[in-house]
Amino acid sequence: MESLWKRFDRIVVFDTETTGVDFGRDRIIELGAVSLEAGAEKGSLDVLIRLPEGQALPPFIAELTGITDRQLAAEGVSEREAAEIFCRLLEGCERPLLAAYNAQFDLNFLYYLLRPYGRAGVLGPPRFLDVLTVYRDRRDYPHKLCDAIEAYHLGDTAVNSHRAVDDARAAAALLEAMAAERDDLGRYIDLFGTHPRYGLSGRPIASVTYRPQSYQRERPLYEKLSPIDAASAEI
Repeated sequence: MESLWKRFDRIVVFDTETTGVDFGRDRIIELGAVSLEAGAEKGSLDVLIRLPEGQALPPFIAELTGITDRQLAAEGVSEREAAEIFCRLLEGCERPLLAAYNAQFDLNFLYYLLRPYGRAGVLGPPRFLDVLTVYRDRRDYPHKLCDAIEAYHLGDTAVNSHRAVDDARAAAALLEAMAAERDDLGRYIDLFGTHPRYGLSGRPIASVTYRPQSYQRERPLYEKLSPIDAASAEI
C-alpha cells in the first residue's frame, strides 16, 4: 500500500454494529478498529456500548450479530467512554487516515456518537477512504464484505462475522489485497461512490467528493472527476 503509506502515518480501519440504519435515531452497539503503522497492526479497539435505559436490541440485530441485551448490559461501556477510547486511536498522529467498508455509513454513526460529548472535532484532521468504493471499481455486483473476501480468496485470514473488530480486520486485509492487485488506493482518498439511482445516504461529509458509481465495473471513479476535483484529491 505504498500509495497510502507515502501520505499517512497511521491508518485506522474501523467498523460499527448498530441497532438500525437511521443515523440520528439508531445507536452503535459495538465499535471495532485496528490501527496500522508502516503496514503492521499497532493497536486495536473492540468495545460493546450499552443502550440507554429502557431500550432493547431489535431481534433482527441480535440474530445477525449474536450480541444480546444481557451482554450489552454486562460488558458494555457508556457512549461517552466509547467515544474517548476511539479518540485515543488518533492521538499523536499528524497524518491519519480513517478507512471503513461503506465508510459513509460508519462515519455518520461515528459522528453522532462523538458529537454529544464535544469530540466530533477528532474527525477534522483525518482523511477518509471507503474500501467499498474501491471494491466496486474492481468487481461487479454483489458488493457485500463477504463477497469481497471471497473474490480475493481471503477466507483463511478474514471473516465477515458482523462483529465490528472482525469486520475491521477483514477490511484491512482487503485493502492489502487490492493494493497488491493495483496500488491506486491513494486516488480514492475522500472520494466516495454513491448509489447510481438513489444518491447519497446520510449526512454529507464536507471534505468528501461524492460521485454516482455503477454496480458494474467501469473505468475507475477517480477518472470521472473534474480537473478541479482531481487536483484537490491529491492535496
